[in-house]
Amino acid sequence: MSGMDRQAHWEAIYARRAPDEVSWFQPHATVSMDIIRSALPDRDAHILEVGGGASLLVDDLLDAGYRRVTVLDLAPSALGVVRSRLGPRARAVSFVQGDITTVALQPAGFALWHDRAVFHFLTDEGDRRRYLDQVRRAVVPGGLVLVATFAEDGPTQCSGLKVVRYSPGQLHAVLGHEFDLVDSRREEHRTPGGAVQHFTYCLLRLP
Repeated sequence: MSGMDRQAHWEAIYARRAPDEVSWFQPHATVSMDIIRSALPDRDAHILEVGGGASLLVDDLLDAGYRRVTVLDLAPSALGVVRSRLGPRARAVSFVQGDITTVALQPAGFALWHDRAVFHFLTDEGDRRRYLDQVRRAVVPGGLVLVATFAEDGPTQCSGLKVVRYSPGQLHAVLGHEFDLVDSRREEHRTPGGAVQHFTYCLLRLP
């Protein structure tokens, strides 16, 4: 699927569903915040939220005192949801619209890269390679990469698209063994519709 096709797909998803009706919605990003608070105590560190969509992680980060947050998403309407929800606080956040495999990011601009439920949609090896090239360019040396995907017993599809499922070992391997595995977690996520989805979280540190 091309970048333009991906954008049209996700724009259609947000046009059909309210932000709290999409399957990945969480009232609070509890697992992500627990890991971030522990691994990145510096509230001035620059955090990139990849595929932020209508996620409330940015709200939780601001509430926790983090002052430099960038939210990136492919769908302009998703970023509009975040801006509207944050109201005046949106002025403290940077917003970037684009495809994570191709968008221009500031070199060595981020202390932490966070992605919950984007990477597992990259079923093409070339897209995964371009994603990892972006990680290596955009994250500072010694910086952190927190990626969450469907676990090996999670769904095989989401929002009409196939996904790749990962155990912690598999996710570490595909992201790159040159990165140190700092932490891994398993999440039992309950969707707004009541279904249970299992997620794998891996926190990696760049050399």
